[in-house]
Amino acid sequence: MSVRVLLVDDERLIRAGLRAIVDSEPDLTVVGEASDGAEVPGLVAQLRPDVVLMDVRMPAVDGIRATEHLLSTMDEPPKVIVVTTFENDDYVYDALLAGASGFLLKRARPEEIVAGIRTVLAGDSLLFPAAIRGMAARRSPALSVAPLDFLTERERDVLRLMAAGLSNGEIAAELYLGLQTVKTHVGNVLSKLGARDRTQAVIRAYESGFVTPTG
Repeated sequence: MSVRVLLVDDERLIRAGLRAIVDSEPDLTVVGEASDGAEVPGLVAQLRPDVVLMDVRMPAVDGIRATEHLLSTMDEPPKVIVVTTFENDDYVYDALLAGASGFLLKRARPEEIVAGIRTVLAGDSLLFPAAIRGMAARRSPALSVAPLDFLTERERDVLRLMAAGLSNGEIAAELYLGLQTVKTHVGNVLSKLGARDRTQAVIRAYESGFVTPTG
């Protein structure tokens, strides 16, 4: 079955370009478009997309508020990928804090956009971990390292490697664990941190000071 994608951007040309890229893939389908975040709740309820490509800056309701609304009101919200012109936009970091699973640049190559959608859907690695670390460095004050005592030692190891951008398979190799064991640890980390996905877990790790942008 095709992955259902909703496009949200106030620029028609951007939506047209994204539609052409998404619809060119046999396993991806654009099911609808919106020009503002205010339209998102109704369209998501109607169309049930798997992924929303969400412009971060829009005139009435921006991507941050639209993302917050989706994740706070739906039991099974779609994955949200914010789309932005500038990688270092503070709005992007706020959208990630709100629960977006990643971000893409509007100037990204078609193959990067397609890979980004698939990465977020797979949920076993981060989009652009170095960029997230850079945003955290600009936004987070110097904090003492929080022990996160409610995580086991192994879960803390896994969280650090998640923040470094390692996939589940790479974490398994690094820690000499089975892949299913790593998936279990990742699930436990998400549950204990109250995070919807690994991106939100990593953002919370930075915000708490458990992981620092300098390593």
